[in-house]
Amino acid sequence: MKDRLNREINYMRLSVTDRCNLRCFYCRPVEDKEFIPPEEILSYDEFLKLIQVAIELGITRFRLTGGEPLLRPGIDEFIAQIKSLSGIDDLALTTNGLLLEENLDKLWQAGLRRINISLDTLDEKKYGAITGSYSLRQVLRAIKMAIEKGFHPVKINVVLLKGINENIDDFINLAYELPLHIRFIELMSFSSSNSYFLSAEKVLQMVKKKGQLKLIKLPGSGPARYYQLPGMKGSLGFITPYSDHFCATCNRLRVSARGELRTCLFSNETYDLKFFLRTKTSTHEIKNFLQTILSHKPMSWHQLHGKRKRENMRQIGG
Repeated sequence: MKDRLNREINYMRLSVTDRCNLRCFYCRPVEDKEFIPPEEILSYDEFLKLIQVAIELGITRFRLTGGEPLLRPGIDEFIAQIKSLSGIDDLALTTNGLLLEENLDKLWQAGLRRINISLDTLDEKKYGAITGSYSLRQVLRAIKMAIEKGFHPVKINVVLLKGINENIDDFINLAYELPLHIRFIELMSFSSSNSYFLSAEKVLQMVKKKGQLKLIKLPGSGPARYYQLPGMKGSLGFITPYSDHFCATCNRLRVSARGELRTCLFSNETYDLKFFLRTKTSTHEIKNFLQTILSHKPMSWHQLHGKRKRENMRQIGG
């Protein structure tokens, strides 16, 4: 499936819940207290119907996100159902890691092999200040257990925050110690904490002073550029939607827990898939709707005019 700019669209991110057990200040500020009513959230059967249609259109890669997806009961059974479908090349899950240790066995048995863990610091005090929780050791234990279990690749998502995690030496040391792929991501502009923006390119320049960087390619690496320093077991990745945007190769669609589809993370425009999934709409009609939507996928977020309404990744789908 290709959009009007001939970009191949083969990746869909599905947010299975907007609930989260952390309160990261840049994502879920204190005033953010409203969750989607349960009856408005897509059921697993509705998600499966959408996935089957997406596969028929040529989408082969899926990621489950939240909120925190491990908060939703039955997530392992849902994963097993997805894995039973033919035509899927890749299925991954993004989690904050708090519930990962107790779910590792069930996720493995369901067929999941790829996990991303959101973790912005390895400093316990900073972790508490960012997330409102003092569970860093629990998350680090789960990461090591995931590697030992055989999950691969295990990736760490680090949102860069000026004045908080500019020094990434501890993450560099972790990539030497463990086969982890650590990705540094620029803070999105629609966050309520724009003053913390830190360019990933600036951090990359700091890393270059530490030795000869080797650019490597990882399967399913998406927009990240990955590098290794000599002797490193893992790698360091950089995702730069601002300092070096990658819109020309964007291959993804994003669906929120309430069934709102976005063709661009930075767009205010959403499309209601829930209506089609909860009515007697035929598969053919849903396919046509999705293909029509692609004609509205912007060339670049730079061309989107007007002020971006303030939302957070918990609501949109991380």
